[in-house]
Amino acid sequence: MKITSETKKAISVILIYLALLFFLIGMAARLKSDFHSRLEISTAGFTVAAVLVALGVITFLFSLGKKQG
Repeated sequence: MKITSETKKAISVILIYLALLFFLIGMAARLKSDFHSRLEISTAGFTVAAVLVALGVITFLFSLGKKQG
């Protein structure tokens, strides 16, 4: 099964929005002062966000490559 460039672009957009979601989870955990495990959750949220953004950008760059036809 071949994946078209439009599908790759859609996957990259989904990954970038997931990264935004995890970044916001990390920010919310960091700003919540009375939450017990806020440092671990915020660190994990920021780490997952960084990985997802990297995957999204790599997928987007591969979708701009050679045209399938």
